[in-house]
Amino acid sequence: MDAKHHQSFLLPNRSYANIVKRDITRIAESYGFSPAEVGKVNIIVSEMVSNLQKHTAQGGEILIKQIDKTGIEIICLDNGPGMADAVRTQEDGYSSVGTAGEGLGAIKRQSHEFDIFSQPGLGTILLSRLYKGHYQPSPLAKSRFEVAAVMVPKPSEFACGDNYVALQRGNDCYLIALDGLGHGPNAQEASTEAAKVFLTYATQDPSVVLRNIHEAIRKTRGSVGTVAQLSIGKNQISFCGVGNISGKIFSIDGPFLTNASSRNIMAYNGILGHNVPSSFSTQVDTWNKSKLLVLHSDGIKSRWDISKYTNLHRRDASIIAAIIYRDFCRQTDDTLVLVARSIA
Repeated sequence: MDAKHHQSFLLPNRSYANIVKRDITRIAESYGFSPAEVGKVNIIVSEMVSNLQKHTAQGGEILIKQIDKTGIEIICLDNGPGMADAVRTQEDGYSSVGTAGEGLGAIKRQSHEFDIFSQPGLGTILLSRLYKGHYQPSPLAKSRFEVAAVMVPKPSEFACGDNYVALQRGNDCYLIALDGLGHGPNAQEASTEAAKVFLTYATQDPSVVLRNIHEAIRKTRGSVGTVAQLSIGKNQISFCGVGNISGKIFSIDGPFLTNASSRNIMAYNGILGHNVPSSFSTQVDTWNKSKLLVLHSDGIKSRWDISKYTNLHRRDASIIAAIIYRDFCRQTDDTLVLVARSIA
């Protein structure tokens, strides 16, 4: 279990650029990247910052986290004008503002994994992943599921009370999204303990998993949580939640994730470790490659809709999570957005 949260760097204006680049360089060094690899990170971040300065008067945000002690993930978010042809903008020499036009191409070349979402009027999300040494990430074709999360502490805090676990076992995927009561170190302790217990019971019925977590974390501040199990073999999703972890199961309809045909993930009232209903049960729905699961903590607004983002479901799951974070984050609490889907 290695659910790292993202560190957030805001760039409200040009004066923050050098500070952000310096701090991210230090983070890459702390992850054990070689000088040459740190140089690649510097190029990626410099080009992202440059794009923010050129295209977004109100600035933007860069998220960064370690990936399983082997790499680094960098996500750049802006609410700028967006682009009608994101593919063409990755070609060297193309520019919409009269510059040399090497920005996105440079980011893509330095990245082991790269993706972009952009739409006129809806801004741009850039995703870059870079791995250490000769490590090559396992191809998605070897996995039956794609799971990603954006998890960010409350602004100005370093501990994150939200947490998640994702376990893949052949044709099955076991997930939990957690939110420790409140925020800060005590909330982090509660959700971390709940995540550890989940690892022991993950393959059991979701309601049974939550019962075991409830008993095991009584000495902590307490947490809310939702468990979901995805089964390709059974074409089924099973889920159960206690507290205010929310979410939706989306169906894909052409170029859109159709909000009209989505199913809400509802949870029982209560707090794991303190008080839960005397009885609660697991719910079941159909699951296949045309479905997308989103779970989130209450750091995301209760009313959100991603049906307007054209072809968003074709992008990396981290970009889907980042869109929801960018456009619907309350900015008053820890935030978690967990996205899962079948890919084979």
